[in-house]
Amino acid sequence: MTQIHVLDDTTINKIAAGEVVERPASVVKELVENAMDAGATAIEVEIMGGGVSFIRVTDNGRGMTREDAQTAILRHATSKISSVSDLQTVATLGFRGEALPTIASVSRFSLLTRRASDDLGTRVDILGGKTPEIEDAGCEIGTSVRVEELFFNTPARKKFLKTNTTEAGKISDYVIRLALSRPDIAFRFINNNRLTIMTAGDDSLRRAIESIYGGDTAGALIPLDFHDEEAEIRITGYISKPSVIRSSRAWQTYIVNGRTIQNRAIAKAIDNVYRALVPKMGFPLAVLRIEVPQRTIDVNVHPQKTEMKFEDEGRIFKAVYKSVLDAIRGAAGESTAIASSVEKPKFHYEAVPLNVGVPADATPYTRNAAAPANTYAMPPVRPQTVHEAVQWRGQSVDLRAAQDRAAAVRSEERAAFSAAVSHTNEEQGTEMEGNLLPIGQVDLTYIIAQSAQSLYIVDQHAAHERILFDRFSAQADGIPSQQMLVHAILSFDAREAQYIEENAELFDRLGFHLEPAGEREYRLTEAPADIPTDEAEDTIREILMSLGDLHAATPANLRQAGLATMACRAAIKAGEELSVRQMEILLDELRATPFPFTCPHGRPTILRFDTHDLAKMFKRTGFNL
Repeated sequence: MTQIHVLDDTTINKIAAGEVVERPASVVKELVENAMDAGATAIEVEIMGGGVSFIRVTDNGRGMTREDAQTAILRHATSKISSVSDLQTVATLGFRGEALPTIASVSRFSLLTRRASDDLGTRVDILGGKTPEIEDAGCEIGTSVRVEELFFNTPARKKFLKTNTTEAGKISDYVIRLALSRPDIAFRFINNNRLTIMTAGDDSLRRAIESIYGGDTAGALIPLDFHDEEAEIRITGYISKPSVIRSSRAWQTYIVNGRTIQNRAIAKAIDNVYRALVPKMGFPLAVLRIEVPQRTIDVNVHPQKTEMKFEDEGRIFKAVYKSVLDAIRGAAGESTAIASSVEKPKFHYEAVPLNVGVPADATPYTRNAAAPANTYAMPPVRPQTVHEAVQWRGQSVDLRAAQDRAAAVRSEERAAFSAAVSHTNEEQGTEMEGNLLPIGQVDLTYIIAQSAQSLYIVDQHAAHERILFDRFSAQADGIPSQQMLVHAILSFDAREAQYIEENAELFDRLGFHLEPAGEREYRLTEAPADIPTDEAEDTIREILMSLGDLHAATPANLRQAGLATMACRAAIKAGEELSVRQMEILLDELRATPFPFTCPHGRPTILRFDTHDLAKMFKRTGFNL
């Protein structure tokens, strides 16, 4: 007797439902996308009980004939494509022909539809994928689909659903993204008889954002308009100013050729722009509409059509990065409303002179007698140029003499430093040379240093991140914590709360003491001593995000991800001015680490140029080039 047989249609549909209908939000997404494909200008979504007990999606689109309604509930029946070649140019949101039959197989399903040219509409009722009941009915022009008791015949799947509040939140997120993708359609979302989302459908993306997120948020938007003619990429939309950032990417919507998607490359491009501008971790509101040639994308890579494969994802990354960066820079040049954290801090001097090889009889620079006791006319450090020598003295100075004195001091300093470095290198013979002399900062981000034979460029943030990571890693018993003067109440979504519960011991060892304070709420009583208390919440949220990105969640990987995040948060940021003494300490501590050349995330910390490298770059002769 044969053991292999063909499954019946009911079983096939139930299995397919596991791919297409993951939760109530999946149902809403499929039904709304069908309504958008039908040419609707108004769509209403109503749910009750988180969408588990009741979902209704109503539109004023084209509607269907009786024959089309009867065919639409069959598996793989669609009007969107007719052959495999159509997948290369498909412009509709739906095309698989799986949504209606799979939804009907796991719910009490009812469809009511009518075309403008028909006197009567058609009603189709299906109970858990059984034989449909079809009859004529009176109804408005368009289509209305009602789904009740979702997963009533698959209790195992229903058991894995979250709370009604969580499921309703997922539906709300989908409706928001779809409404932003089509501002020309009027959307209404009703949750438990409460109207929570409403857009005008006037084809204004800005007004759609204002309707959803509020006027204050809309007032902090920066428009984007980028066009790469060579790559045939057009990016429009809005990004929020760095003063308006959120703790997650929930407020980011990516629309590619009219389809809302999730894409790591796009998200990373936005992150890279903002992390270079603001020291505080955060995510901006973003609504990006990306237009690319249809031939360069593949939408048939995920049953829920939430992902998309690009022909050249690197080009998309570069285009998004440049469009966002240009928009931010343009706004910063035109407006003063950009967050102060984006602006470079005003330069100031610290009275910490560098005492390396300074002659004993060198004349110190005195305080201006006319100035107050706690101020200096000019910084009390050695002049480095003739202009500085004149200005810092605060009196008339012989230019030739000032130049000679400055040159002599610098010559003696270099000689003393070279001797010290040579002696150190002879003793240690390490790959990274011994003492490094800091010269200064570039863009308040990179430390320029020298040794006897080499020039170094050090990323101050990456270097300090490596130092802190190694320090944290060495504290096997746990990271010292500090009491919060005012306990913070933190709210999380369902997934974040689950991560906290599953990794309570990890957070405790990292120095975060979290106590339950309600449904998905925690009281933060202690934070790591090396992290500013005002950054504790953002650090926790970033750790949670890192945990969610892990593929192999071993205890060691979890701890490493947490430590790397903490080191990144606590490290010196780009844009912070350092004194000479601070630079010296940073370079010394970096040299003492086991892996000084990369940060915990793999980025380089040091670029070294020896004599040969410099000669090669300047195309000098006589160096065996």
